Amino acid sequence: MLEAGPDVTDAQHDRLRPGLNHVAFFAETRSEVDALVLDAASHGWTLLFPDRNPFAGGPDNYAAYLEDTGGFEVELVAEAG
Repeated sequence: MLEAGPDVTDAQHDRLRPGLNHVAFFAETRSEVDALVLDAASHGWTLLFPDRNPFAGGPDNYAAYLEDTGGFEVELVAEAG
């Protein structure tokens, strides 16, 4: 649910500020992560850490980190292996 009202600021989300950093989704297989990354740009998402993709989270974490134009980040995670 998105909050709306007089007490809500209109500042853009900043994933580096205190609070919610990102939401992770299980994409199951590595090929599904890769396919979602390829399709993401056409929906306004940018790949974060492209020089370390798909291991930006470490050598045992196959995942993609994407950011939309509003500054929100999602992580797409594949099953280990």
